[in-house]
Amino acid sequence: MNNKGKELRTKIYVYGVLIFLTVLSFIPFYIMIVNYGILMEKIDIWRGFRNSLIIAVPFTILSAYFGALTAYGFAVYNFKYKNFLFGFILATMMIPQQLGLIGYFELNNKLGLLDTYIPLIIPALTNTMTIFFLKQYVEQSLPKSLVEAARIDGAGEFMIFNKISLPIMLPAIATMSIFNFVGSWNNYISPLVLLFTREKYPLPVLISIVRGSAYRTNYGAMYLAIAISVVPILIAFSVLSKYIINGLTIGAVKE
Repeated sequence: MNNKGKELRTKIYVYGVLIFLTVLSFIPFYIMIVNYGILMEKIDIWRGFRNSLIIAVPFTILSAYFGALTAYGFAVYNFKYKNFLFGFILATMMIPQQLGLIGYFELNNKLGLLDTYIPLIIPALTNTMTIFFLKQYVEQSLPKSLVEAARIDGAGEFMIFNKISLPIMLPAIATMSIFNFVGSWNNYISPLVLLFTREKYPLPVLISIVRGSAYRTNYGAMYLAIAISVVPILIAFSVLSKYIINGLTIGAVKE
C-alpha cells in the first residue's frame, strides 16, 4: 500500500512538473499572438512577407538553373581559357558584396532600375558559389560516358543537360537552393539601398524598422515578426531536403 501511495505521489509530481513546463513553453507564443495587432499598427508584415517571396523565389530558381548550366559547361566542355575564366569566377567570390554596392547602385540608377526588384534578382544569374559547388559535383557524379552515349543517340546538348545532367545534379542543386533562398530571404543591405518605397520593403528591412522604432521594447511584436520570417526558411528546407536524401546514391555509376 505504501509503495502504491509513493508511486502515485511520484506520478503526480512528474505530471505536475510537465504540465507547468508545457504552460511555460506556450507563454512566448501567447505574447506573440496578443502583440499581433500592435505589430500590424506599425508595419504590414504580410506585405513584407509577400515582397520577400517575390525576391527570394525567382532568385533561388534562377541561381539553381543558370548555376547548374554554367557549372555543366565548365565541367563537361573543353575550351580556350577555361581555367582562366573559372579562376576569375573564383576570384570574384573574394570580393565583399558591400564593396561593389555603390557601383551597383550607380549602374541601376543609369538603367532606371532603382526601386524595383530586378536588381535584387538578376545577380542570381551569376551566383559564383553555386557555380563552384555544382561544378565539383558534376565532375564527381556525372559519367562522361553517359554524355557521350546521349550524343551518339542523337540528343542535342540542351536536351542532354535538361534531361540527363540536371536530374543527376538535383541533390547538389537542392543543397545550394537552401543556402540561396536563405541568403536572399535574409538579405538586408541591398534592399535597404536599392528600394525607396516602403510598400516594397522585404521582411528583414521591416523587422529593422520595428527594432528601431518606439516598439523596440515590445519584445512580443519583435519576436512575432522574426517568427513569421523564419517560417518560409523551414518550409524550403523541408521541401528541398528530400532531394538531398534521395540523391545520396546518385553518382555511384563508374566509368
